[in-house]
Amino acid sequence: MAEQLRILTGPEKAALLMLTIGEDNAGKLFSMMHDDEIRELSQIMSSLGSVGSATMEKLVMEFAENFSTAGAVGSYETAERLLGKVLDKSRLDNIMDEIRGPAGRTLWDKLDNVSEVILANYLRNEYPQTVAVVLSKISAPHTAKVLSVLPENFSMEVILRMLRMDSVQKEVLSDVEKTLRTEFMSNLARSNRRDPHEVMSEIFNSFDRNTEARFMSALEDRQKDSAEKIKSLMFTFDDLARLDSGSVQTLLKVIEKDKLPRALKGASQPLRDLFLSNMSERAAKILREDMESMGPVRLREVDEAQQYIVNLAKDMANKGEIILAGDSDDQLIY
Repeated sequence: MAEQLRILTGPEKAALLMLTIGEDNAGKLFSMMHDDEIRELSQIMSSLGSVGSATMEKLVMEFAENFSTAGAVGSYETAERLLGKVLDKSRLDNIMDEIRGPAGRTLWDKLDNVSEVILANYLRNEYPQTVAVVLSKISAPHTAKVLSVLPENFSMEVILRMLRMDSVQKEVLSDVEKTLRTEFMSNLARSNRRDPHEVMSEIFNSFDRNTEARFMSALEDRQKDSAEKIKSLMFTFDDLARLDSGSVQTLLKVIEKDKLPRALKGASQPLRDLFLSNMSERAAKILREDMESMGPVRLREVDEAQQYIVNLAKDMANKGEIILAGDSDDQLIY
């Protein structure tokens, strides 16, 4: 009998087990299988014929033994499927976003996808030895970025500890991982939930001015408070007038040459003067000549050039290369 069980194939064993667990349980299992798996098992079940009770008992014992030592296999997909049976889609999406955090399979993969500024701000409050452990587990390019953001003396302490570091004890690494998951990654996932007004302000920023005016007017008629909040969050080409001279000069270095004349063609005089005053006399003269020789320009082309410069400025501000002095926190003290 043991020999009879030994020569059964895996699919045959699975088919026999399906026959032993009853129709209700078998139906639940079938509902989680692919069509080709269902077809294969069904064909085998229909062709098995008579199987002795001793063989069935041996099969069940083998299954129980393997099951008890195999453990459970968890995944995001499994969790999402199970939660989807009891939660509505909105709650499910929020929970799964928190669980996943930034993209990556392991915790260390995820940390590689966290902004070096955010990660450095968290690590600066930790002991240099702890930071050394964390940075030794992420990629070298990302470690370099984090070290360049941390205070120089602190970074040097971390570097010295990384140089002296032997293999990290499993218990220590486990504690660090646990702390990072519970304190940092979970807070990061929650903080990544963006205000819908902020999201919508970016969408409105991307509209051409006619479309923006049309939607904003309609929104003001229906939800005036939301319209006002979106307007306060929007950053437009006119807002570049609040840039300091250093930021304007930094921005001028990277703007494509054909974009600036078109953008300034539809700008206010004070904004034109701001850009021109931060250029050399020769460059300013060339810019004026380009604008004059251009003749009439379509509004759509002006909008596209201005939006390009706005997006460029916002990207540079996010990298800390320029300052967009819009909020009270960003005001400069001289």
